Amino acid sequence: MAQTHRDRALEVARRQGIARGRDFDAAGVPRVYLQRLRDEGILQQVGRGLYRLANVEVASATSLAEAARIQPKGVIGLLSALQFHNLTTQTPQAVWMLLGPKDWAPTNPSVSLKIVRASGEALTAGIETHQIDGVPVPITSPAKTVADCFKHRNKIGLDVAIEALRDLIRSRKGRAGLNELWRYAEIDRVQTVMRPYIEAMVS
Repeated sequence: MAQTHRDRALEVARRQGIARGRDFDAAGVPRVYLQRLRDEGILQQVGRGLYRLANVEVASATSLAEAARIQPKGVIGLLSALQFHNLTTQTPQAVWMLLGPKDWAPTNPSVSLKIVRASGEALTAGIETHQIDGVPVPITSPAKTVADCFKHRNKIGLDVAIEALRDLIRSRKGRAGLNELWRYAEIDRVQTVMRPYIEAMVS
């Protein structure tokens, strides 16, 4: 039996977690039908052109998935990555995103974004991909996140960076973790800044 617009729309929403209008277009679901499903309480509109099933439990990291949908070239980092990795007591009021110098910064996005420009390995190194609400979300690794926090300490605060470093070192075993941290410190050019704190914490 042929699928109805409703069946196809629900299938897309289940598969994608957070789906764009063009995801529904590709499945042959008219945009006007999305509005009907929203009005019926079947779909929830979570941003401009972004929809999810209304009856599913919202993950605590949903805003990260929304941000990744809005700007797929961005990398979740700094305070948002610290929170994701449980390396801070801070609760960021926006999603912190690393973005290339020429990449488009969304205007009036559905989720508040704090854009920090980066380039080269400072942007591409140390990225992990996590599935959140069915969306692949690029997030800086714990070690890369800590190095980035020292690099951008004027934006987030040195005390936050030191707290994150302490928590990271406590959670890491052996020299491999420190070697990884030093690698990202070198990429971010913050070895001199980080060295006294690391030496004090591991001595």
